[in-house]
Amino acid sequence: MNTTPQPDPRDRPARLTVGVVGAGRVGPALAASLQLAGHRPVAVSGVSDASRRRAAALLPDVPLMTPAEVLGRAELVLLTVPDDALPGLVSGLAETGAVRPGQLIVHTSGRYGARVLDPALRAGALPLALHPAMTFTGTPVDVQRLAGCSFGVTAPEELRLAAEALVIEMGGEPEWIAEDRRPLYHAALALGSNHLVTLVAQSMELLRASGVSAPDRMLGPLLGASLDNALRSGDAALTGPVARGDAGTVAAHVAELREHAPQAVAGYLAMARTTADRALAHGLLKPELAEDLLGVLAEEATATGGASGARGTGRTNGARGTGRTNGARGTGGAADTDGSNDSNDSNDSPESAEDPTGSDAPGRPDGPAGPGRPGGPEDPDGPHGPEGTAGPEGDAR
Repeated sequence: MNTTPQPDPRDRPARLTVGVVGAGRVGPALAASLQLAGHRPVAVSGVSDASRRRAAALLPDVPLMTPAEVLGRAELVLLTVPDDALPGLVSGLAETGAVRPGQLIVHTSGRYGARVLDPALRAGALPLALHPAMTFTGTPVDVQRLAGCSFGVTAPEELRLAAEALVIEMGGEPEWIAEDRRPLYHAALALGSNHLVTLVAQSMELLRASGVSAPDRMLGPLLGASLDNALRSGDAALTGPVARGDAGTVAAHVAELREHAPQAVAGYLAMARTTADRALAHGLLKPELAEDLLGVLAEEATATGGASGARGTGRTNGARGTGRTNGARGTGGAADTDGSNDSNDSNDSPESAEDPTGSDAPGRPDGPAGPGRPGGPEDPDGPHGPEGTAGPEGDAR
């Protein structure tokens, strides 16, 4: 055993003071991780009770301040706000003189690269985009999950090493993403993470309707194996009636869904068609079987669309419906006026990778929200983007 005393991380050179603007689920976790690496959190901004509790749990004794005060105290600033709020926040901070030359300004948006920080760059700051591809809960477990987590990194070439070093200090794995590829990168995470949550939740609902008492217990081993096989083998891991070309089984599925869960039909058909295309392209689906299968899917899609427009989970005139274009939900009921079709941006729901910062920030997200300005977008608590999983949202963010 090595009995040599280990140096205190705080005694390492080039330790930075850290500030957080936006005490959503991501910011405090990243700051706590940087603290473990020897950096020193000195200020955090947060408005809602949830954000204040989160900051107190993950960053005890770190004072709550306005965004302008956070920037005034910190050498490294984490802007962990929703994607739509970020441009206005950066502009506001730069316009009011809150940004200092030489200050490291980091955002955690998956959608944006470093260019969104151009107003801060013009003020002399050093811009970095560090997006953790992870779901966050707003609890101390998030700090542990950062170990081995991939980060999408975008920065000016001269700051690339600094950006990658910060990720490594947080226990993550830096993955360089070119500026013009950030939206595609973010969309990929949304497909893999956010849409997965939707599919799993819908599957559990259908299993309950079919009489299964513990859908989570039934799906756990199956989904675990499917995910492992897909990550290892890609499309070669496809199984099931679509990959086999069982057109009759697929038609039976759709008939049952129409009767018991019409809201699931559009999603089933879209995924079945995509699965068939990929299975056919990779030689898993025989062409002679594909013809009948694709014919069934085309017929069902036509029936689903109907003469009156979109059916399923799409919205027309602001509502969700299953075949109506006048804003009604259901199969002929009255327009939905109780707000139950609104998205659930719960303050306490976990968020995913892809959108790791939350989306229920107060105020206008697209305005020039300056530091400390009432109603500014500095306090994200709900899930947003690919990383949000409202419920069990992600954002991930």
